[in-house]
Amino acid sequence: MRNYEVAYIVDPDVDEEGLEELEGKATGWIDAAGGKIGEIDRWGKRRLAYSINKKNEGYYIFIQAEMPTDAPIAVERDMSLNEQVMRFMVTLQETT
Repeated sequence: MRNYEVAYIVDPDVDEEGLEELEGKATGWIDAAGGKIGEIDRWGKRRLAYSINKKNEGYYIFIQAEMPTDAPIAVERDMSLNEQVMRFMVTLQETT
């Protein structure tokens, strides 16, 4: 098991209830892939560096998780299939 960070940007048109539902789905995808959820960091609505699908803002969410090495592929697949997720990235965290 290795430490990863799952970062994703959610469509700004999603309401608070939809954000909580999507966060539940994201943590469920990590759990289903055999991961353990660590810290969840919600940055809220922020301006994007460039427009994505004619949107200039998005909700930024970061999840720290411990996952097996094959889990990021499954999480990325699930993220890519969700229309509310505008962008996402799964990165390996360095151990110190």
